[in-house]
Amino acid sequence: MGKVKVRADETGNIINVSANPEYGFIRLQQKTLQISEKGWLKSVTRYALLHGKMEDLVESGYTKDTELPGKIIVVESLTPLNDKNPDKDLKVAGSTKVICRIDDQPIYRQTYYTANPEACDILISHNNSDEIKEVMNAQREISELTEEITF
Repeated sequence: MGKVKVRADETGNIINVSANPEYGFIRLQQKTLQISEKGWLKSVTRYALLHGKMEDLVESGYTKDTELPGKIIVVESLTPLNDKNPDKDLKVAGSTKVICRIDDQPIYRQTYYTANPEACDILISHNNSDEIKEVMNAQREISELTEEITF
């Protein structure tokens, strides 16, 4: 598992101001290995935001690539994780844009930074795989048709 590192935004800023200028956030990144419930191992890069008051974020002294103890975990839920914007954290199946669900209930997904090395992901497996596969096949067919037309 890689270290959690502070990341700069596209303009080189470490601290980003929130809508309320008294608060802000720092972007964090971690490369790690993830094992699915079906036993599939893959390398992934996770991202999370470290929120705080601007004065505390400045006082932290974090710079690009500062390493933090702990890890970034994934938390999935059947209840919205954001009361103000419930659709914000919907779990989506890659480029298909299909919302992952259990029956008709959407799954919500968020990443969090924690200094606790014992913290674990909380994952929920979706059961709308057939819908996702149908969309993937349709996207593949459209892509192949588009390639034929352009040649």
